[in-house]
Amino acid sequence: MEASGASKWTLKSDASSKPFPYCCSGCDGSEELLRGKFFRNRTKARSMSMPSAQSSAKFRRTQSLHGPSPVTTFGPKASILKNPKAVMHIQDPARQRLTWSKPPKSVLIIKKIRDAGLLQPFKELCTFLTQQKNMIVYVERKVLEDPALANESFVSVKKNICTFREDYDDISKCVDFIICLGGDGTLLYASSLFQESVPPVMAFHLGSLGFLTPFNFDTYQSQVTEVIEGNAALVLRSRLQVTVVKAVREKGPAEENSLKLTNGDAEPNHKTMQYQVLNEVVIDRGPSSYLSNVDLFLDGHLITTVQGDGVLVSTPTGSTAYAVAAGASMIHPNVPAIMITPICPHSLSFRPIVVPAGVELKIMLSQDARNTAWVSLDGRRRQEIACGDSITITTSCFPLPSICFRDPVNDWFESLAQCLHWNVRKKQSHLCLEEEDF
Repeated sequence: MEASGASKWTLKSDASSKPFPYCCSGCDGSEELLRGKFFRNRTKARSMSMPSAQSSAKFRRTQSLHGPSPVTTFGPKASILKNPKAVMHIQDPARQRLTWSKPPKSVLIIKKIRDAGLLQPFKELCTFLTQQKNMIVYVERKVLEDPALANESFVSVKKNICTFREDYDDISKCVDFIICLGGDGTLLYASSLFQESVPPVMAFHLGSLGFLTPFNFDTYQSQVTEVIEGNAALVLRSRLQVTVVKAVREKGPAEENSLKLTNGDAEPNHKTMQYQVLNEVVIDRGPSSYLSNVDLFLDGHLITTVQGDGVLVSTPTGSTAYAVAAGASMIHPNVPAIMITPICPHSLSFRPIVVPAGVELKIMLSQDARNTAWVSLDGRRRQEIACGDSITITTSCFPLPSICFRDPVNDWFESLAQCLHWNVRKKQSHLCLEEEDF
C-alpha cells in the first residue's frame, strides 16, 4: 500500500471481565469459559470460520440451530455497546449500539468507479474528512485514477488520500469504519474486501436501489459526525461462509477429464477456497440448455435433488435480492436463518424454504447430471462446478455491522416502501413509453 496508517487492534473491556479473543460458544483449546466457569474436554464441533491471521486457532461451531455467536468487535476499534441494565447476558438485536474503544482515525470510502454522478459527493466527503475531521482516508487506487478527479481544486486533498489495490493490499487492520457512496452493490463490494472482522459500514443512498443504503447525502456532515462520536444503532447482517472444494483435474491423452491422483491414492487432490457472502450463493446451469441437477444435503442428510434452472442459498439480507425475484419471502436481517430457493424448479413440490442459521448445507452435482453447474457468490467469483466438487454453506461468525439511520426495524420497512415506490414509478414510465409508441 502507499500508506499504512495502521492502528492497533484494541477492544473495549468491561469493568468486570476481560475481553476474550473468541466469541463463539465453542472456541478451540483445552478450556472454555461459559457463564464464568471453565469446562474441560468439551466436545468440539466442526469448523466455522477461516483461520485468524494472528493465531493458528480456529473458531469452532456449536450444534445450536441458531448458529454461532457472532463476533461483536468490528475492525480495530468498534464494538457493540454493552447494556449495563440487562438482567441476562442476551443482546437484543433491535437495540444494538455502536461504541468505540478509541476515537476512529481512519475511514475507507467505497465509490462506484467512473460514475459521474458521484464525483461531487465523493470530493465533498474526502475534503470534509481530511480537512475538518483530520482522518486518514483510504480509497481504491482505480477510483483516484479517474481523469475527472485530476482538477486543481482536488489535488491538495488527493495528496492526503491513501490508496489500495483489491486482492493485493490487506487493509483489515487499517480501517476503523467504512462509508459507501452508491447503491447496494457498494455494500456488497465492501463485504468482499473483509474475509474476517468487518468495520462498521455507513451506506449513503446514491444509486438505483436502496435496500441496504439508509442514509441521505444531503446531511452527511452531521450524520458522519454522529457516527464518529459513537451515536449510532447497528444491525448485524449475517454472512455465509462458503467453502468450495474442487477436485484437481488434468487433461491427459487417454482421458480428457481424468482426475489427478497422488502416489496411487484412492482420493484425488482437492483445491479448497473459502469466501464470505453477504447476499446469496447462486448455483445455476450456466450456458447449458439442460436443466441443472444438484443434490442438496442438510447436516449430512440428503434432503432433495434440485432439478431446474438452479438454486439460491440466501441470507436474510439477500432475501430482498435475487431470492424475492424467484418467489421467496422477505426476511428481516435480524432473523437468524438461511433461505433456500429453487430457480424455476421442474417440480411442483419444491418451494422456497427457511432453515435455522446453525445448519450446514452441502450442494453437489448429481451423479446422473447431464451437464456441469456454475456457482457465483454475491454476483462475483463465478466458477464451474463439476462432478466430485462440493459447495458447503453455513452461517459465518463474522457479520457485517451496518449502521442504521434510525433503528433496524424502521430502516428495513422504509427501504421496502421506497423500493416499492421505485418499482411503481418504473412501471408507470414504461406504460407512458408504450402509450407514446402506440
